[in-house]
Amino acid sequence: MGRFGRLLFSLAIIGIGVETLICSYLSDHKVVPVIPWLPAIPSLAYLVGAMFILCGAGLLFQRTLVVSSITLGALMLLCGLAFDVPRRPNLMSAEWRTNVLEPIAIGSLAWLAPGLGGIPRWLHRASRYLLAFALIVFGIAHFQVLTFIASMVPGWIPWHWFWTVFFGVAFIAAGVSFATGFLQRWAALGVGLMFALWTVTIHLPPVLNSFRIPGATQDPDKWSDVFIVVALWGGFWALLRDRRDLSFGAHSNRANQTLRRTADCSHA
Repeated sequence: MGRFGRLLFSLAIIGIGVETLICSYLSDHKVVPVIPWLPAIPSLAYLVGAMFILCGAGLLFQRTLVVSSITLGALMLLCGLAFDVPRRPNLMSAEWRTNVLEPIAIGSLAWLAPGLGGIPRWLHRASRYLLAFALIVFGIAHFQVLTFIASMVPGWIPWHWFWTVFFGVAFIAAGVSFATGFLQRWAALGVGLMFALWTVTIHLPPVLNSFRIPGATQDPDKWSDVFIVVALWGGFWALLRDRRDLSFGAHSNRANQTLRRTADCSHA
């Protein structure tokens, strides 16, 4: 599941890069309508879009995984802070959650992708805390705009309000899990599954349906939504590496020491 998650994450980042290039060339908006919502400055957008494509491709190969992860994480974080925070000063607004925290969450997942052995310990810890903060705010936002989010649930799914509240609580619980290091693997599995369900039930159908309408124009916002949820789906599942890789967790040092002692005893 970890490899599949990293593949999804990589393809989503490549998709974000390609859409950034296309929208930079075709769009006349002041802001490129693709995460991380860059100013519509062609040279900047082309550069960042190309970097996304290169980083996404680099995530697919072990040799370039670390440098691609660190570069992608830094790029997402810097873009979110430099371009989105000044436009969205209200910390708890829905716009701040989307425009600022989604790039930061994707950047944090990129930093966590190589595992503790691939990045500095302080960066691994900072990524966990940033991700925990983002998840908790995502959960709170569900209750801020409860009616709007409930209206996004397809009509064939019952109990719209229940699922909206349930996922809000799940976000907050997952954030606490990442902050404390308790049951992180289960939190990553659950949040990834949640984004997978949203991909196939909420965000992907409108994009596919647009192809059935002759002459219909493609909405870049809907494509961006698909790439965002797929990146978050894959990014969280990419953390579910092989069970022998115990670097993802709060007690990694103790676990690794136990493994080394066991190995020493077996060779004795």
